[in-house]
Amino acid sequence: MDLVKNLFKGDKVVWVIFMFLCLISIIEVFSAASTLTYKSGDHWGPITQHCIFLMIGTVIVLIVHNIPCRWFKVLPIILLPLSAMLLFYLTAKGLLVNGAARWIEICGLKFQPSELGKMGVIIGTALILSKMQEEKTANKQAFKYILYISVPICFLIFRENGSTALLLFGVVILMMIIGRIPWKQLGKMIGILALTGSVIILSIAYIPSQTLEHISRRLPTMQNRIRGHLEDKKAIAPAEFDIDKDAQIAHANIAIATSNVIGKMPGNSVERDFLSQAFSDFIFAIVIEELGLLGGIFVVFLYIVLLIRAGRIANKCPGNFPALLVMGITLLLVSQAILNMMVAVGLFPVTGQPLPLISKGGTSTFINCAYIGMILSVSRYAKRQEEQQKALLAGIPIEANTEYPEEENVD
Repeated sequence: MDLVKNLFKGDKVVWVIFMFLCLISIIEVFSAASTLTYKSGDHWGPITQHCIFLMIGTVIVLIVHNIPCRWFKVLPIILLPLSAMLLFYLTAKGLLVNGAARWIEICGLKFQPSELGKMGVIIGTALILSKMQEEKTANKQAFKYILYISVPICFLIFRENGSTALLLFGVVILMMIIGRIPWKQLGKMIGILALTGSVIILSIAYIPSQTLEHISRRLPTMQNRIRGHLEDKKAIAPAEFDIDKDAQIAHANIAIATSNVIGKMPGNSVERDFLSQAFSDFIFAIVIEELGLLGGIFVVFLYIVLLIRAGRIANKCPGNFPALLVMGITLLLVSQAILNMMVAVGLFPVTGQPLPLISKGGTSTFINCAYIGMILSVSRYAKRQEEQQKALLAGIPIEANTEYPEEENVD
């Protein structure tokens, strides 16, 4: 028991959520990776690789959650310039997968530079907001500094992955709201973004695809998805329905519609064989097909509890940086999960966003595990500070913080 207690430190609820998400991931990826099994001819290859990724991810959690959270402040200094250089390289030499150049291959390993950029922006935003807090609001200069680090990275990501860039910037806006950036500044920016975004979406929707292809190879794909989502959904007779017109959405809908309360049980999915990204972008549809509505609700429940728990951890933090960091990370994870689920049930155009800690993937799994480790690290700091505060009020002598000696005060 002592060994387990020493290994799994931090908030126990977050650990339980992490373990459940990993368990669901193993079950559903094993079932949903049938297309990869067929292509490779190796029945155990895809799931073995995924389990190895999850084991490495768990080691990452164990390592990161033992790092004092104040040391995360140095990461933006490294991650922001590194991710910017890699994203520039990506536009010229990126590995093309499924029509998108989002990956770089080094020594046979593929990874997404955008994941490093996301982490750098979130931590950098938390750091700026924590350092520039005043009595009733954040310093007006904080808004400008946050835009300096977030806009260039989001722009570089947008060139090949528009949904990731928009998701990241949306989380930055939420962090600015939490960090008390003046509403006057936020209101102007949100208004400009809404107007600009509307113009861009309408332009992409109606400009000829041949013209868009000269601007970026991804724009025609965006156009098809936007048009498909905006077109009037009239009732179509089954005999007239063209399932090949938008096959992924159609088969995801069939997977959900043919499920029931308890589902078809793991391994019995039918639509996994028709969904090219059943193990990634559309894994939530497979979860519902196999585990039923109860399984889908349980997955949603896990992410909601993670958000609530992060809020409680942040509320216990006496310092601004740990509180803003844990909220920024959790908002990113939960927002991505919501977007993935909305795509699976047809409420949003296809974006290519994986379901955090459930979808198959290397880079995303490792980075998401690092996020969980950071949340746990902050929870340890918050618990230590809470214990010291209670001891102080009770008049009990406070022992020196031998575990985190440098974290008595984290801004």
